[in-house]
Amino acid sequence: MRIVAFIAEGADVAEAAKLGEGTKVWHLAQVRENAEVGANCIVGRGAYIGPGVVLGDNCKLQNHALVYEPARLAAGVFVGPAAVLTNDTYPRAVNPDGSLKSASDWEAVGVTIDEGASIGARAVCIAPLRVGAWSTVAAGAVVTKDVPAHALVAGVPAKRIGWVGRAGAPLREEDGQWVCPLSGQRYTEDGDGLSLIG
Repeated sequence: MRIVAFIAEGADVAEAAKLGEGTKVWHLAQVRENAEVGANCIVGRGAYIGPGVVLGDNCKLQNHALVYEPARLAAGVFVGPAAVLTNDTYPRAVNPDGSLKSASDWEAVGVTIDEGASIGARAVCIAPLRVGAWSTVAAGAVVTKDVPAHALVAGVPAKRIGWVGRAGAPLREEDGQWVCPLSGQRYTEDGDGLSLIG
C-alpha cells in the first residue's frame, strides 16, 4: 500500500516542492519551491525549508527549525527545535550605498549534514560548513567550522568535547578503541573522525 505525504491544515507547501512517501508536514511549517524532502520525514510545526533544500529519507526537523538554502541533509538527520542552518557569510540588509539588497547582491552558502547526525535545540550552524556523519551538535552550540564524523561538539564557538556512536551516546575509551555503552559497537580514530570497526 502506498502511503502519500501528509500535509496538515495551515502548512504551506509549494507546488514545486517534492515530498516523499510517508512524510508529514505539520501546522505552520513552510516548504519552499524546488525543495526535496525524502520519504518518512517529519517537518515539525513552524519549521522552514528553503528553496532547493534537499533532505534525505527519515529526517526529523523539530518545531521551528530553520533550514535555509542551499542546505543538504543526508538520510536520518535530526534537527532540534529552533535550530538554524544559516546561508549568508556576510549578512547585511543593505548595500554599502544604502540600497536594499536583492537576491543578486549576495551568494548563498550552505550547511551540509551527513548521515545520522543530530543538531541540538537552538543550535546555530554558520554556513558554509559540513557536519560529519553520526556526530552530535549540543543544544545551544554555535558551529563555525566543520564537525568530524562521530564528534560531540558543544559551546560558543563549538568545540569537540568527546565522541558519540551511532546510538547517540558518548563513547568511552577502552584499549585504544572507542566503545558505545548502549550498542557495544567499537570505533577507531580515523584522521579527524572515527570509523566503525567491522
